[in-house]
Amino acid sequence: MANIKSAEKRATQALKRRANNRAGKSKVLTGDRKLEDAISSGNKAEAEKQYSDFTSVLDKAAKRRFISANCANRKKSRLHARVSAMA
Repeated sequence: MANIKSAEKRATQALKRRANNRAGKSKVLTGDRKLEDAISSGNKAEAEKQYSDFTSVLDKAAKRRFISANCANRKKSRLHARVSAMA
Protein backbone atom coordinates (compact mmCIF):
# COMPACT_ATOMS: atom_id res chain seq x y z
CA MET A 1 0.00 0.00 0.00
CA ALA A 2 1.11 3.55 -0.64
CA ASN A 3 2.72 5.67 2.07
CA ILE A 4 1.55 9.04 0.74
CA LYS A 5 -2.02 10.16 1.36
CA SER A 6 -2.62 11.23 -2.25
CA ALA A 7 -1.31 7.87 -3.49
CA GLU A 8 -3.66 6.07 -1.11
CA LYS A 9 -6.55 8.08 -2.49
CA ARG A 10 -5.53 7.25 -6.06
CA ALA A 11 -5.36 3.55 -5.20
CA THR A 12 -8.86 3.68 -3.71
CA GLN A 13 -10.18 5.53 -6.76
CA ALA A 14 -8.58 2.97 -9.04
CA LEU A 15 -10.32 0.13 -7.20
CA LYS A 16 -13.70 1.84 -7.55
CA ARG A 17 -13.15 2.55 -11.24
CA ARG A 18 -12.01 -1.00 -11.90
CA ALA A 19 -15.15 -2.40 -10.26
CA ASN A 20 -17.35 0.03 -12.20
CA ASN A 21 -15.70 -0.81 -15.52
CA ARG A 22 -15.96 -4.53 -14.85
CA ALA A 23 -19.68 -4.22 -14.07
CA GLY A 24 -20.31 -2.17 -17.21
CA LYS A 25 -18.48 -4.60 -19.47
CA SER A 26 -20.26 -7.50 -17.80
CA LYS A 27 -23.65 -5.98 -18.69
CA VAL A 28 -22.57 -5.76 -22.32
CA LEU A 29 -21.42 -9.38 -22.40
CA THR A 30 -24.59 -10.61 -20.67
CA GLY A 31 -26.82 -8.73 -23.10
CA ASP A 32 -24.84 -10.06 -26.03
CA ARG A 33 -25.18 -13.63 -24.76
CA LYS A 34 -28.94 -13.28 -24.24
CA LEU A 35 -29.39 -11.93 -27.76
CA GLU A 36 -27.24 -14.68 -29.26
CA ASP A 37 -29.36 -17.27 -27.44
CA ALA A 38 -32.56 -15.70 -28.76
CA ILE A 39 -31.20 -15.65 -32.32
CA SER A 40 -30.01 -19.26 -32.16
CA SER A 41 -33.38 -20.43 -30.76
CA GLY A 42 -35.09 -19.03 -33.85
CA ASN A 43 -37.68 -16.99 -31.94
CA LYS A 44 -37.86 -13.72 -33.89
CA ALA A 45 -40.15 -11.91 -31.42
CA GLU A 46 -37.82 -12.70 -28.53
CA ALA A 47 -34.78 -11.75 -30.63
CA GLU A 48 -36.30 -8.38 -31.50
CA LYS A 49 -37.07 -7.69 -27.85
CA GLN A 50 -33.55 -8.68 -26.79
CA TYR A 51 -32.10 -6.55 -29.61
CA SER A 52 -34.04 -3.52 -28.39
CA ASP A 53 -32.81 -4.05 -24.83
CA PHE A 54 -29.25 -4.70 -25.97
CA THR A 55 -29.03 -1.53 -28.07
CA SER A 56 -29.92 0.47 -24.96
CA VAL A 57 -27.20 -1.32 -22.99
CA LEU A 58 -24.67 -0.68 -25.76
CA ASP A 59 -25.53 3.02 -26.00
CA LYS A 60 -25.15 3.46 -22.24
CA ALA A 61 -21.85 1.56 -22.25
CA ALA A 62 -20.54 3.72 -25.09
CA LYS A 63 -21.68 6.90 -23.31
CA ARG A 64 -19.85 5.84 -20.16
CA ARG A 65 -16.80 4.76 -22.22
CA PHE A 66 -16.87 1.08 -21.19
CA ILE A 67 -16.62 0.38 -24.92
CA SER A 68 -15.91 2.75 -27.78
CA ALA A 69 -18.78 4.32 -29.70
CA ASN A 70 -17.55 2.70 -32.91
CA CYS A 71 -17.58 -0.74 -31.29
CA ALA A 72 -21.15 -0.21 -30.07
CA ASN A 73 -22.33 0.93 -33.49
CA ARG A 74 -20.61 -1.99 -35.21
CA LYS A 75 -22.22 -4.51 -32.84
CA LYS A 76 -25.66 -2.94 -33.31
CA SER A 77 -25.32 -2.99 -37.09
CA ARG A 78 -24.18 -6.62 -37.30
CA LEU A 79 -26.80 -7.87 -34.86
CA HIS A 80 -29.58 -5.90 -36.54
CA ALA A 81 -28.73 -7.59 -39.83
CA ARG A 82 -28.88 -11.02 -38.16
CA VAL A 83 -32.21 -10.32 -36.44
CA SER A 84 -33.71 -8.90 -39.65
CA ALA A 85 -32.61 -11.96 -41.62
CA MET A 86 -34.54 -14.31 -39.35
CA ALA A 87 -37.49 -16.01 -41.04
